[in-house]
Amino acid sequence: MTKPSILIARAISPSVVAFLQRHFVVTVNESDEVWSPETLTAQLQGKDGVLTTGSERIDAALLAACPQLKVVANMAVGYNNFDVAAMEQAGVQGTNSPDVLTETTADFGFALLMATARRITESEHYLRAGKWTKWSYEMFSGAEVHGSTLGIIGMGRIGQGIAKRGAHGFGMQVIYHNRSQLSPELEAECKARYVSQQELLQTADHVVLVLPYTPENRHTIGAAELALMKPTATLINIARGGIVDDAALAQALKEQRIAAAGLDVFEGEPKVHPDLLTVPNVVLTPHIASATAGTRIKMAQMAADNLVAVLGRKAALTAVNTPDAAAQAKRWAV
Repeated sequence: MTKPSILIARAISPSVVAFLQRHFVVTVNESDEVWSPETLTAQLQGKDGVLTTGSERIDAALLAACPQLKVVANMAVGYNNFDVAAMEQAGVQGTNSPDVLTETTADFGFALLMATARRITESEHYLRAGKWTKWSYEMFSGAEVHGSTLGIIGMGRIGQGIAKRGAHGFGMQVIYHNRSQLSPELEAECKARYVSQQELLQTADHVVLVLPYTPENRHTIGAAELALMKPTATLINIARGGIVDDAALAQALKEQRIAAAGLDVFEGEPKVHPDLLTVPNVVLTPHIASATAGTRIKMAQMAADNLVAVLGRKAALTAVNTPDAAAQAKRWAV
């Protein structure tokens, strides 16, 4: 029996590649280039499945040009690189990689909060530039973390992890806003209180964004929302680019209408709004919240397990859509 053919669209752990080679004929993007849509489409010819990252856009045009493609396994929790409606209509199964990165990402979110509040990046740049010649009373005086108010927008598993770190480790008062309120048991576990988004923005000393990207969530934080925040507050985004209006944020930082921001994600990444590069009171990291060796392997392995399941005619482990049955049958007939 001929093995199915798959594409691994970016370079990943050799151990996961070896696992996939036991099941499939595998093509790997060893150069780790971010392919153009045209190149990705060309590389997908004759492929039954593909392991993607957030860099690869899966849309109607690509699906129409790749009639053999049956499953797209995203090595990420988010899947805003998928046109889910187009995938369903085309009969293509999509999957993601949730849960395995929860604690790692929560760790990073809290680290970014700490670095932002305590002006770590700004002070390091100052030191490296040879500007530190003496101690002074107010030099890089930052914001309190212990005992302050932590506001979390998006209270899924990662948001809950950040809440627990803040409440249990730093004695923070935790408030949150979410599409739906948590159960009383989860609220007690997180020591968190549900509030409106407006109250959260007006009250929190540190606002952390952990909500998924959807068209409705675009610019959840814009000029109007930033205007509600305290001038001493910080804003942390480990969610997705586009959740924050980066231009409005850069202006607010420049005018010191909020104290500082920490950003791991950006609109149009890997491009960063140029104004964010000119203000000192922002910590910028290149979308690395899940970047530990162990977690990245787990993410890749979950995507691989989804490919094995779907191409073995079993249910996806972590499906993000329900393909149209008739369209799906046509793809399996190719």
